[in-house]
Amino acid sequence: MKLLKTLSAATEGMTLSELALVVGLPASTVHRLLTTLEAERFVRFDPAEATWRIGVEAFRVGNAFARSRDLVAIARPYLRRLMEDTGETANLYLAVDGEAVCMAQVECRQMMRAIARPGGRVAMHASGVGKAILASLPSEEVHAVLRRHGLPKLTERTIDTPRKLEAELAAIRSRGWALDDEEHALGLRCVAAAILDEHGRPAGAISVSGPSVRIPDGRLPELAAAVCRTARELTRAIGGDEPARASSERG
Repeated sequence: MKLLKTLSAATEGMTLSELALVVGLPASTVHRLLTTLEAERFVRFDPAEATWRIGVEAFRVGNAFARSRDLVAIARPYLRRLMEDTGETANLYLAVDGEAVCMAQVECRQMMRAIARPGGRVAMHASGVGKAILASLPSEEVHAVLRRHGLPKLTERTIDTPRKLEAELAAIRSRGWALDDEEHALGLRCVAAAILDEHGRPAGAISVSGPSVRIPDGRLPELAAAVCRTARELTRAIGGDEPARASSERG
């Protein structure tokens, strides 16, 4: 990591001996690390000047963070409006290593409210945001998530078999929104929809969440319409592309 940081600040590149001096490691060790990084395209060697420079993969990884950062910044006013429209807590989650990670939240003004601090993680199969993201992924990627994390049962309502999850994801694709029906925590419900990037892939998901007593079945069409509308607006705001799907207003 110190090699990458050093090279990122060296616009003209650096020689092996210069790098070894800066990072305080033997030249042989630095060369071994550089060749490993070069194989993954994080650095590149310029034979004409005998210098090492930052590589394209470092840009790609850094750009992924920039996209996440921008989405969080762009989403905040939409989350606030979603909270005002629904009276429930609005959330933004991104997929990280097969889990859904809370990146932003606007809490509602109710005495009883759902709180998920930024950085908190939830299982994909047991959350509205996670299922919304999974429903927008190819089946092979969904299977990869299941192989890595399994389907642990968090409450008596948690989906715990691949067949049930496949049926749930098909229903989400059809109606355009996902429901966490006390699957992550008893007494908590959540309505979610995916935000899509320019390739039609999930850039993240937004949701409204609250106690089950305040989100009965009769409120689901209203909340789903608000969440889906906001997700579409955010998709457009980031230059995303939403595929044709059944109307999300149906509830």
